[in-house]
Amino acid sequence: MAVGFAVRTEGRQYNGKITSFVVLSCMVAAMGGVIFGYDIGVSGGVTSMGSFLKRFFPEVYRRMKEDTKISNYCKFDSQLLTLFTSSLYLAGLIASFFASSVTGAYGRRPTILVGGAAFLAGAALNGAAVSIYMLILGRVLLGVGVGFANQSVPLYLSEMAPSKYRGAFNNGFQFSIGIGALAANLINYGVQKIKAGWGWRISLAMAAVPASALTLGAIFLPETPNSLIQRENNHEKAKNMLQKVRGTHDVQAEFDDLIKASEVSRTIKSPFKKIVQRKYRPQFVMAVAIPFFQQVTGINVIAFYAPILFRTIGFGESASLMSNVLTGLVDSRRRTYGCETR
Repeated sequence: MAVGFAVRTEGRQYNGKITSFVVLSCMVAAMGGVIFGYDIGVSGGVTSMGSFLKRFFPEVYRRMKEDTKISNYCKFDSQLLTLFTSSLYLAGLIASFFASSVTGAYGRRPTILVGGAAFLAGAALNGAAVSIYMLILGRVLLGVGVGFANQSVPLYLSEMAPSKYRGAFNNGFQFSIGIGALAANLINYGVQKIKAGWGWRISLAMAAVPASALTLGAIFLPETPNSLIQRENNHEKAKNMLQKVRGTHDVQAEFDDLIKASEVSRTIKSPFKKIVQRKYRPQFVMAVAIPFFQQVTGINVIAFYAPILFRTIGFGESASLMSNVLTGLVDSRRRTYGCETR
């Protein structure tokens, strides 16, 4: 598999191919998007399952089944239930700050490996949970995995992909998020039909499938040429890797630009002060404003709690989960066209 390309930058021509080596590497790395999407879809689904609520949140379950005087919108009012959902995202926010330093110091591949391993451990804890403490700890580990993966995977994809197709490869990461959310919705709908009442375990434990693919794949993933230059300053090794991922020996133009970019980055002592300078202000404002206003619309709250929202307006357990599947289908299409910004 090889698609030729040639990109001219400042009079210099980049040569190479989209090799199967690059495609396979990026497919493994894109599992980082799947694990994030899966968690977006799975948490709202299991918290609408009666068997899950009965075991871990009995007060919510009692209000839902017995108390007819309380509004449907108040039956799910539980700080502990909120902690179960939000602990992942709080842990992911904190972990992403540490992940940035780890990525710079140790490389993209080790960061992906740490993220996959943390997510795998969290999925195992959630699937085997016998107490609320195991659930919360599992969610925190899932958040660490998401934080590390979301920080390192897009960077890995950008550095491995040919410059001409970099946007397409990164859009594939967004598409993977949608695929993960849709898969979680479908699994939730299927397992809630298990009469024994342990279907929620399958939903939570199935997160281990993409996490295993990411963790095992990261063991064999190559480090990016950019990282080899920045961390090890090993130009020979970096050039050999660049030739391998581009499928050609004629990579001198791109290699020279990578070295030049690395040298320039080393001269910048305060990158945060640099980015707020007047000449970079338009890029800085847009980079902050687009995700900020996308988040404050509240669409993520709807995505997380969609099954519960459907239940509060009168849908049954099965109907609410099927409605969420349809929501997931629309969401995956939206992400395909790059409408989601994180």
